[in-house]
Formats: sequence, structure tokens, C-alpha cells
Amino acid sequence: QLQLVESGGGLVQPGGSLRLSCAASGFTLDYYAIGWFRQAPGKEREGVACISRRGGRSNYADSVKGRFTISRDNAKNTVYLQMNSLKPEDTALYYCAADFILSDYCSASPTHEYDYWGQGTQVTVSS
Repeated sequence: QLQLVESGGGLVQPGGSLRLSCAASGFTLDYYAIGWFRQAPGKEREGVACISRRGGRSNYADSVKGRFTISRDNAKNTVYLQMNSLKPEDTALYYCAADFILSDYCSASPTHEYDYWGQGTQVTVSS
């Protein structure tokens, strides 16, 4: 079964940190760019960050630049999202998605067609 599984979400105080993981099973991420997205209740899905298949390129939403870092370990078939200096407005359900692509490129646009999506992990930032 081909799937992406997110983990690492939870409740954290403002200013805290979390590291999300996106693990693939049933396929290798070597040929996939990975995007992280989030959706808060009543809001549209937002692209957070993406990383190209070789890790040579990454993009971030302006709202998370300087606070979030995306990385990947293809040997572990896993992509990470390190989130620091978390704010209450970061509260959302976070999803990862895989995009089969041969070039070293990625898109964090929520309208971009991704091939696989995970089920999401909840991040809540609150005191």
C-alpha cells in the first residue's frame, strides 16, 4: 500500500518547537518532491514549504520563513519539517504530499497537483 504518514504533531506553547516527520511506505521518495501544507478550521489549505527530490531546492511561505526548515533523508524515506518559534496562528492540521518529478524542483502551491497525500498531524500552539 502506497502511503505517506505524518507524525510529530502535538500541543506546544508559543515560542516552542516541534519537528514533523513525513514517512513514505510502499514507494521510495527518491523521485518525489515533498510539500508540507496546513489547514486551519474555516481556512483554505496553505502551502508551508517544499523540498526538491535531491534536496537542492526548497521554498517557504512568507509566514514561516526564518522559523521553519524543511529537510529530507532519502535513506530513511522521510522528510522533516522543523518548526521553531511557533505562534498561535501556526495552529492547523499539517499534511505532507509527494510529487513525482524528475527535475530538482518543488512547488508549495496548494493548487499544484501532488500524487500522494498523507492524513495529517495536528499542531496546536497555545498557552
